[in-house]
Amino acid sequence: MSKIPPRFITLEGIDGCGKSTQARLLSEFLLGRGINTELTREPGGTRIGKAIRQVLQNPENQEMIPETELLLYLADRLQHLQEKVVPALAEGTWVISDRFHDSTVAYQGGGRNLDLAFLDSIVREKIQPFQPDKTFVLLLSPEIALERLRQREANGGVGLSRLDLESVKFFQRVDLSFRELLRREPKRCAPIDASQSIEKIQHQIQSQLPADWLL
Repeated sequence: MSKIPPRFITLEGIDGCGKSTQARLLSEFLLGRGINTELTREPGGTRIGKAIRQVLQNPENQEMIPETELLLYLADRLQHLQEKVVPALAEGTWVISDRFHDSTVAYQGGGRNLDLAFLDSIVREKIQPFQPDKTFVLLLSPEIALERLRQREANGGVGLSRLDLESVKFFQRVDLSFRELLRREPKRCAPIDASQSIEKIQHQIQSQLPADWLL
């Protein structure tokens, strides 16, 4: 097992920006350096989370109100933290997560225009103590991201989820929220140009890992 202190790293960005691929590549890079990693995602990083993910992404659930969506994401996060993230870190394993709480701020706060103030006590007591050590925000124009999603479906890949069917304006608000996050927390959050090749994106991510983390 690696003697390096465990780190919690998250990848964020709008759907279609390539987060899942980059999370997997980062995990493979760290494993190659002898660092144990747990590759996970939100929603869906646990058995219960997978069931919640199916409800959230089902295009047939169009009647879901924004507050229900918000609370389902929060339920998934609390389960994910206590079942997977916290135990892995306690064992000395690095955690690489495809999305975390920043996505809720961007999608439900920014995209849905929800006031998240009523969640303050839960966030402060249950989520903030486990804030990621580093967050990479993959930036890609909403128009290009949506086109990628449509092309993926047309080529026989994953179909469009309930959120993928939202308007370009919705994703523009989400994108703006992620950019505000970068301005608000420049030490934790690093911008990544997701319009580059997969290899260049991964190189940019690896190059922004603090050197003393990999000694």
